[in-house]
Amino acid sequence: QKVCYEDIKHPCYKIAYFQDLSRRVGFQEARHACEIDGGMLLSLASETEQKLIENMLQNLTKSGSGISDGDFWIGLWRSGEGQATSSACPELYQWTDGTISSFRNWYTDEPSCGSEACVVMYHQPTANPGLGGPYLYQWNDDRCNMKHNFICKYSLEVFPSVTAGKPYDENKSEDNSHVVVTETGIIPNLIYVVIPTIPLLLLILVAFGTCCFQMLHKSKGRTKTSPNQSTLWISKNPRKDSTMEV
Repeated sequence: QKVCYEDIKHPCYKIAYFQDLSRRVGFQEARHACEIDGGMLLSLASETEQKLIENMLQNLTKSGSGISDGDFWIGLWRSGEGQATSSACPELYQWTDGTISSFRNWYTDEPSCGSEACVVMYHQPTANPGLGGPYLYQWNDDRCNMKHNFICKYSLEVFPSVTAGKPYDENKSEDNSHVVVTETGIIPNLIYVVIPTIPLLLLILVAFGTCCFQMLHKSKGRTKTSPNQSTLWISKNPRKDSTMEV
């Protein structure tokens, strides 16, 4: 589900949460899923946008839909494994959508670098707090093949007509009525179902038409039985049987 705000300068978001652990994906899979859906993995430009995403996740947790622990991939990662252990490691992280933003929200002692090159936003409400506090909404670098939920971000060019509530204001309490969740995936899903069935429907129509044509052709080729022919075996002038005369 895509969540949009009425501020024309604000993009739309989609939170992909899978309660079934087997459906969670690695970093590159999450990145690809966002891209084929017309967006990119989440980039965060400021603390205000970070707070907005936190509020969206809090609303999910409060929804009573069984939302539980599960970190979320965001679009921050680093390449160049050879420099992973250098002191400049934190500066190597870049946003996958090309955004130039120096905003970071690392958890205490993160990033740990090494083989962990992709970044998640913590979402572990049932975990005991660590040295940096609860494992909620702060960032952690993780191995890119780990399986997590993810968050996509969409530019206004993709959804120019979708509007909803006001953007998050960190100086005011968030009003849930300001947020609108829009179902935008129903029609595409129907298209994906209908299009593959078109060849089958055409085949059925052709077979049906061929069958009707053959039946019509056979019916014309049959010789109709005339009323006279149906009584040929009955004599019109039955002879009198002499044995019947008295």
